[in-house]
Amino acid sequence: MRRLLSPILPKSMRPQGVTIPVVRLHGTIMASGGQFRPTLSLASTAGVLQKAFSMRDAPAVAISVNSPGGSPVQSRLIYKRIRDLAEEKNKLVIMFVEDVAASGGYMIAVAGDEIVADPSSIVGSIGVISAGFGFTELIKKIGVDRRVYTAGNNKSVLDPFQPEKKEDVERLKALQLDVHETFIELVKERRGGKLADNPDLFTGQFWTGKAGCDLGLVDELGDMRSFLQQRYGEKTQLRLISPPRGLFGRKLSLFGSGGDEMPAQAAAGLVKGFAEELEERALWARFGL
Repeated sequence: MRRLLSPILPKSMRPQGVTIPVVRLHGTIMASGGQFRPTLSLASTAGVLQKAFSMRDAPAVAISVNSPGGSPVQSRLIYKRIRDLAEEKNKLVIMFVEDVAASGGYMIAVAGDEIVADPSSIVGSIGVISAGFGFTELIKKIGVDRRVYTAGNNKSVLDPFQPEKKEDVERLKALQLDVHETFIELVKERRGGKLADNPDLFTGQFWTGKAGCDLGLVDELGDMRSFLQQRYGEKTQLRLISPPRGLFGRKLSLFGSGGDEMPAQAAAGLVKGFAEELEERALWARFGL
């Protein structure tokens, strides 16, 4: 109770020790979260970040990152929201990498004024990737006739049910180069003076936390509790900031408000969830996780 009343108590009566808000940013980065597992996006993280940075007496905000990447747009939006709040609230941001902060996960990590990783964490992968499947041979085997009608010559670019076209791939690669350049500029802006002169830094290569520290991708090796207690004292308290839950939790999002969902809709949801799971597993698997 005394700690809850701390903001309105005289300093002499407040509990000793600094309280640091902790935010967990764990998962793949996608614009729309699936029904079946949480993902990271600006919409899913904005509220918890706002709450953490609003802790008036906290000298810093600790953010735990564990993400193999995903949407470059959502990655940059989360990065920018963190930096905007840090400047607005005058807070130090300390990032702690768990298993992996790669690709878009590393883009979020560079929002930190300091990055701390475990020696065995995976960091880096500063690049852009697009992946998909081609089903042209499959639909021939099962006797499906693909019919596409468009108004505009480029509306069926990279259709997975049509043969791949060289000009479509070249157009995609040009887009990737633009996104990659934005990523590189962001990393150089945040960590330019710390980065080693290594030609592989921006090739999409990734490293352990230990090697990443030597390359300037991270600042120190360690874990959150030990690092913060060493920085702010042994009595430092960590307060996890969690997103609010609805009255019925996840059950509401899974089953809706009644039992009148059509079987076809339920089946479509299961298929979509399975595809999302495959996509997520592929992102983690790139880093042996």
